[in-house]
Amino acid sequence: MTYLKIDNNKGHYRIEGTTEEWTELDQISKDDLLKLLVKATTEEFEMDEYKDELLQNPAHNIIYKNVYGKFTELLSNKTRFQDSVNLMYKSAIDKYTIELTEEEE
Repeated sequence: MTYLKIDNNKGHYRIEGTTEEWTELDQISKDDLLKLLVKATTEEFEMDEYKDELLQNPAHNIIYKNVYGKFTELLSNKTRFQDSVNLMYKSAIDKYTIELTEEEE
């Protein structure tokens, strides 16, 4: 699902992939960025490629370039991040899984 797009020389984003309601990128808030971050880590997350010549609005150009760069980096390292988190909590998960299994018996 596409969450960031370039249209009519401006950047747009949406939080809900099921709607066609797009918001101009210069209106993005910290909460919106966090919601997009959750989408990027849990769902299929697509963005239009950043192209300087397509974004004529200077504010949209700067914001899109930075957001696109950070999300591209996150998505390229998504598996590594997930593996790191799983490894970090593996011992706790194993411990409590064993305890729950023993309690059920």
